[in-house]
Amino acid sequence: MIFFSVVIPLYNKALYIENTLKSVLSQNFTDYEVIIINDESTDESEDVVRKFNDKRIQIFTQKNQGVSVARNLGIEKSKGKLIAFLDADDYWYPNHLEELANLYHDFPNCGIYCSRHKIKTAKNYFQIPAYHAIDSTFKGVVSDYFGSNKHFRITWTSCLAIPKEILANFTGFTPVVSNGQDLELWTKIGIKYPVAITNTITAIYNNDIPDSLAKKNISSMSLMDFEQFKISEQQNTSLKKFLDLYRIEYALRYYTFGFKNKSSFYLKDVDRENISFKIRFLLKLPPFFLRLLLKTKNLLKKMGMDFSIYG
Repeated sequence: MIFFSVVIPLYNKALYIENTLKSVLSQNFTDYEVIIINDESTDESEDVVRKFNDKRIQIFTQKNQGVSVARNLGIEKSKGKLIAFLDADDYWYPNHLEELANLYHDFPNCGIYCSRHKIKTAKNYFQIPAYHAIDSTFKGVVSDYFGSNKHFRITWTSCLAIPKEILANFTGFTPVVSNGQDLELWTKIGIKYPVAITNTITAIYNNDIPDSLAKKNISSMSLMDFEQFKISEQQNTSLKKFLDLYRIEYALRYYTFGFKNKSSFYLKDVDRENISFKIRFLLKLPPFFLRLLLKTKNLLKKMGMDFSIYG
């Protein structure tokens, strides 16, 4: 049985997919297959992939349906014991799959296995995530997964692997969700299974891509339904705080772009003690001023200065 199935959704990433695939084919751990789902790209993405002469690479083309459907098809086509996800513009160091395989062997009963990563926020600028109550040297099962996901999420999609048998217990990524579909699935798994993390950086998240999905206007997004977690978060304080953080993020983004009703919709379920003074202050400012602040933040980010307002 193949150990890893590497699932890569591909849509108009001709400028990046070659470097991404080279990073996969340079892995120290070689027991893997690569499944690329071309989501009806309109550029030369597929042509770039087909130039690679490696029998481990399989490419499937689907009608354009978004990243969730593409990943689900990749899972369906996979033959590996573990599914490792990778976005078409991200990068793995040669030790990535090796570290995840070792983590799996050391802690075999987990639902998600994560490596450490760094974030490319601008040209020549990188940010190394730090997690709440997890030392940079820690390797093992995270004692409070949801509590530790501050200020960064442990489960970044391109740095994790999940046993296929565990993915089979869920319905995969929700097709209608166009932003936060990974957050939704990792939350479902994190509620039911332990999560393990390495102490080694093995990947780069390219967050300086100008047209990435995460940067699009929230008005065009379809977000996950928080109602599905209502019972679980009543039983888990850390989960409640974790989900409230995202309710607040969505509310603030909607408010910033003038959608006050949508903003109120997400804020109504947030516990008041989970809203910081900083957020309350921002929500009292005129939306046009917040848009100006956002432009300033993005400009500073291009110069390598990035910060979060959720601290």
